[in-house]
Amino acid sequence: MSNTDWIVLFCTLLMIVAYGVYKSKGIRNIDGYLLGNKSLPWYHVGLSVMATQASAITFLSAPGLAYSSGMSFVQFYFGLPLAMIVLSISFVPIFHRLRVFTAYEFLEKRFDVRTRAFTAFLFLLQRGLSTGITIYAPAIILSSILQINVTYTTLFIGALVVLYTVYGGTKAVSYTQLLQMSIIFGGLLTAGIMVVYMLPKDIGLVKALHIAGKSGKANAIDLSFDWNNPYTLWSGLIGGFFLQLSYFGTDQSQVGRYLTGSSIRHSRIGLLMNGLLKVPMQFAILLIGVLVFAYYQYNSPPIFFNKYELNKIENSGYTAQVDELKTEHESIFREKQEQIHRLTAALDRDDEATIDNVRQRLRDADVRAKEVREDLVALMEENDSMADTNDNNYIFLSFVTENFPKGVIGLLVAIVFMASMGATASAINSLASTTVIDIYKRFVSKKGSEQRYLSASRIFTFVWGSFCVLIALYASKLGNLLEAVNILGSLFYGTILGIFVVAFYVKRAGGRAVLWAAILTEMIIVFLWWSDAMAFLWLNLVGCAGVVLFALLFQGTTAHKQLKTS
Repeated sequence: MSNTDWIVLFCTLLMIVAYGVYKSKGIRNIDGYLLGNKSLPWYHVGLSVMATQASAITFLSAPGLAYSSGMSFVQFYFGLPLAMIVLSISFVPIFHRLRVFTAYEFLEKRFDVRTRAFTAFLFLLQRGLSTGITIYAPAIILSSILQINVTYTTLFIGALVVLYTVYGGTKAVSYTQLLQMSIIFGGLLTAGIMVVYMLPKDIGLVKALHIAGKSGKANAIDLSFDWNNPYTLWSGLIGGFFLQLSYFGTDQSQVGRYLTGSSIRHSRIGLLMNGLLKVPMQFAILLIGVLVFAYYQYNSPPIFFNKYELNKIENSGYTAQVDELKTEHESIFREKQEQIHRLTAALDRDDEATIDNVRQRLRDADVRAKEVREDLVALMEENDSMADTNDNNYIFLSFVTENFPKGVIGLLVAIVFMASMGATASAINSLASTTVIDIYKRFVSKKGSEQRYLSASRIFTFVWGSFCVLIALYASKLGNLLEAVNILGSLFYGTILGIFVVAFYVKRAGGRAVLWAAILTEMIIVFLWWSDAMAFLWLNLVGCAGVVLFALLFQGTTAHKQLKTS
């Protein structure tokens, strides 16, 4: 990056952190630290909810996912608007009326303390692991730009986020997220315009999308019903609905965001705002990835997008083999470029025969290009067994830093940093609030002072932040970060949602029945995932339904035994 980009990057980050710290000064109690005194308006709640979900993973991995496999991932969000409606009707008024700090306090009122503690444990485990992945995403950026090991950049990013979250609590998080999302929307628009502008002069937006479509990248809707396909209309509407309902309704990182609303009405409007804007925003991010794919049909892509790992193998004892692979890579690209020009002309003539012929030739060339990459990856692993050989998360970053003008690069890199800071800070804040309210205050210090709980909140914020940084150091082994974090959520969210569904709607089930139902269901979910029995989105439906059915069964069995003994 140029000096201009560095100035834009650091000035933007400094402004965000300083603004959040300034707006959160004067916090003197746990209500202000964890809930921002429940004083935020609806638009603030809505943008904070969006920022918590839209981490750096969204802006790094989503374009890379679209580049590799097309637009199908957008179906993952189709159940979100419906989930926002259900939450606004049922969850929000209950949480506000009970004046809880965390969602899990309600479970003790409805069931017992064991169910509350078990559900809180599931959340802490899932959110702690996921937050580590969100810290790793911006560390990738800094590592790629500075050409240094990602371990050092992970430690730096983690320390930066933990420090301002420890100081300001949820108010610092919410105010920084408000400014972050405003800049992010502007940056996304800039990125989309820039990608289209950089296409060849005779290739506009429409033709670029046609070319991407003929290459299998415009697959936004899949009507098939396949248990093993994670991205179809049905898995998105059904499995995605249960995942989003659990994430926004039971995950404290999100519940804590809309509990800051000044009233039930403001919390509801904030959630509905998220439901309306999230799908178009995600579609736009994926579309940028598809346009990047179209760009690289006319311009030679790197043989490997992770510059740090590529430079390492280029300067190793395998230089000669790498040079051979790069020569073959360029040869395949020139062949593909010739076919792309044929495809462009055939699209103008509406020549279906030529289009089909070209598509087959392009598929053959893609197979050969994949084999070249696999050979390169094998060399990387032979040279360094710890090498990061998945470069999917680097695709958009590499494109931006190689092609965008000075200043714009710094702005877009700042956007990804801010997205990560917002999502990571709110997650760490939620981990601390759950630990303090559901564990420390409930079991360790039941009658402590406000100052003691405030100090404990800051301590646990630091502890969880440190834990998440440690997890981030191992995140490179998880492949595409966006898929990894959603798979991880699907392992727990269905079970957690099932507990809350029973709490809200199944009045006859008691705490003992729902606890054992949750434990059994979680074991089944882990087995189904381990055996690869179905696509991960369906695990959310199975988890929720399993808890409800087993709770009714166990409660019925208990009632029958009591009836016999009486």
